[in-house]
Amino acid sequence: MKRDEKQLLAEELKLLEYSNDMLIYSYNTCRNIGIKEEYTFGELDKFEALTSRFARTGDMLIQKIFRLIDILELERPGSVIDRINRAEKRGLISSAEIFKEIRYLRNDISHEYVPTAIEQIFEKVLEFTPYLIDSVNRVKKYSGEILKGDFQK
Repeated sequence: MKRDEKQLLAEELKLLEYSNDMLIYSYNTCRNIGIKEEYTFGELDKFEALTSRFARTGDMLIQKIFRLIDILELERPGSVIDRINRAEKRGLISSAEIFKEIRYLRNDISHEYVPTAIEQIFEKVLEFTPYLIDSVNRVKKYSGEILKGDFQK
């Protein structure tokens, strides 16, 4: 394994941990607000922060961390679906199907502007955030073995 790739993984894990901390903060705030028919502007801002942090954390996991783990384990990074499926086999995520939904939701977050659809996005983000948080914890544990230097596929 290349030292540069392991160093990059360590750096990305630190960024992921910070992103996850912010996601947890926003999740707890928005969970307390709950799903409503109407939101104040302040509540909408808080949900906007949550959806942004949800999308960012999901991207970091799928696009960066899972890809780096594939490279370090001498796998071809492949498509997003390939990375998600391998992450499930490694125990980094609880369900490939849930992470595919998270990926679709991330795309919806990036492209949706209709108020009624945004409310549905809020509901789904509240539903799927615990899966992202759980995966971050799994990734930190799994990556610890890689970073120790004794990891062999």
